[in-house]
Amino acid sequence: MIEMQERFHMRTNAETSARGPTVYFDGSCPICTAEIGHYASLEGGNRLGFVDVSDRGAELGSDLSSDEAMRRFHVRLPDGTLLSGARAFAEVWKSLPGWRWAARLSMVPGVILVLEVGYRVFLTTRPAVSKLAKRFGARSANAAS
Repeated sequence: MIEMQERFHMRTNAETSARGPTVYFDGSCPICTAEIGHYASLEGGNRLGFVDVSDRGAELGSDLSSDEAMRRFHVRLPDGTLLSGARAFAEVWKSLPGWRWAARLSMVPGVILVLEVGYRVFLTTRPAVSKLAKRFGARSANAAS
């Protein structure tokens, strides 16, 4: 977990309201870990907090179960609002100057729906893609997984 804390600003629920969005991600998934690592390394990534939902001690809040957090990507806004799927990704993009074009694009009528459909299709293939990524050397953040 030390390497994880060095790469990402791991956050508890108490810190959420005082800072930018909190990203809930599956640290047992090498693809998810790579994507979150990418976001964390970008300009603006320091405004995001990260919670590895595959960690049994992860603080999720009363409105997010561990099972739901493992099934879909979630982001909590500083005001406590919880977003998931494509809307959550769009919120992350808003925080990253190099991705704000994608956030703006997601606001075009109908685009968020298309992104959500694409995300749901990806979710059906995620286990297979994760296994393939592991074979090519991708690592998950959670060493216990």
